[in-house]
Amino acid sequence: MYRKVELAPNPPSEFELPFGGKLSADNRWVKMAQLIPWSEFEAEYAQNFPTSKGAPAKSFRMALGALIIKEKLGISDRPRVEQIRENPYLQYFIGQSSYSNELAFDPSLLVHFRQRISPNLINKVNERMVEKMRSITPIKQKKKRIRTPQMSHPIAVN
Repeated sequence: MYRKVELAPNPPSEFELPFGGKLSADNRWVKMAQLIPWSEFEAEYAQNFPTSKGAPAKSFRMALGALIIKEKLGISDRPRVEQIRENPYLQYFIGQSSYSNELAFDPSLLVHFRQRISPNLINKVNERMVEKMRSITPIKQKKKRIRTPQMSHPIAVN
């Protein structure tokens, strides 16, 4: 059974830490979380759960986030779940709203995450991330260097 997550993702400043403080907006996991269009692909992921019976499935953000963490850190399933338990940035990345010292999920669920998120879906997410990065990052134009008759050194013009 899949239940759609209705809550909008919290900004990192609202992530609850047990000893106070805030997550840094400059952290690589926070930045990447903001680039991924989580809700855009949730319906496609939910199609893997055609029945309304059984325990609720983990969210698309948690499932995809766990797979991305594996690729970025190059660690196997059990150490990955432990890293998520120990690291508030990774917990934020997978969609938790506050730090918890409990395991977010059992390592055995990672097998199911890999089965339910197809390479095609991952490619779609990657394409949307690239589009989003291009839209927020201005394209740098190469500056042309010219020499003017009055000056002996080059000047930059756009």
